Amino acid sequence: MCFLLHKETKMNAEPERKFGVVVVGVGRAGSVRLRDLRNSHASSAFLNLIGFVSRRELGSIEGVQQISLEDALSSQEVEVAYICSESSSHEDYIRQFLNAGKHVLVEYPMTLSWAAAKDLWELAEQKAGPLEEERFGFPAFSGISRLTWLVSLFGELSLVSATLEERKEDQYMKMTVCLETENKSPLTWIEEKAPGLKRNRHLSFHFKSGSLENMPNVGINKNIFLKDQNIFVQKLLGQFSEKELAAEKQRILHCLWLAEEIQKHCCSKK
Repeated sequence: MCFLLHKETKMNAEPERKFGVVVVGVGRAGSVRLRDLRNSHASSAFLNLIGFVSRRELGSIEGVQQISLEDALSSQEVEVAYICSESSSHEDYIRQFLNAGKHVLVEYPMTLSWAAAKDLWELAEQKAGPLEEERFGFPAFSGISRLTWLVSLFGELSLVSATLEERKEDQYMKMTVCLETENKSPLTWIEEKAPGLKRNRHLSFHFKSGSLENMPNVGINKNIFLKDQNIFVQKLLGQFSEKELAAEKQRILHCLWLAEEIQKHCCSKK
């Protein structure tokens, strides 16, 4: 989530200023964010890494100093916060940094409810100008990147049915969601987790012209966090139109609304 500034600057130009950044949470995502901020990239030329915030007492990581949350919120030097903590803490951190007048970049999912996301987006617009379920949320939220991918491919979706199968003694979970496109074509999304199950994505699309069982091999998707950072900096520099930002907001809120409807549907059957 970020905001338009009035003045535009090309990302390959010499930066007139740098945005001071703190990284909140230094797990897997946070560690990659720190690495990309320390390295020389087109977008990182516009960013100045101030430090990181963590609940653990770490002191420093490869020369980057740990600072307190209170200092990060109150410092005029800090203008941007990267929220890389556990999903359940995203809402609170976003709210605190927005209320402190900071720009925010947050990992998936933005929040664990549609209502909270909508409220925070409204707060952002006021404040700025141009896998356990307890920790990571219900599977529809922790797996929201897959749902977002489907919405990006097929447009806004409606919920037909959803079921959740759990065997806690085996640490097994399977969520099956039946969706429908605007032209009434069916889509099924399945999330399955258990000890020993590898992280894989299987797909099967059937069209009038034929079927697709595998995505084309375009190589390994490297540096996805850096690509995300590049987009974020472009937004900070005012290089996205109001129309593009509005479409992104609509897509994200739609996905979070769908995730919440899926959760309600599954919980009502327990």
